[in-house]
Amino acid sequence: MDAAQVSLLRWLRQQLREPMAVREHLQAAVENDDPAEARRLVARFPFTEAQRRNVEQLLDAWERQRARA
Repeated sequence: MDAAQVSLLRWLRQQLREPMAVREHLQAAVENDDPAEARRLVARFPFTEAQRRNVEQLLDAWERQRARA
């Protein structure tokens, strides 16, 4: 698991304190190195604009790291 994935998981755990099925699916997408599925799931969360921007930046970094590998 690379740094962007770890950052995303940490951030999600802080922001989404209540266990929800969609949160568990999102964690599984991160752990299974599937940024496309993570993006699809993130779209369902009621984030503020700042939160959404942060998540999108983490997803972008993850995808860039995958492309380099």
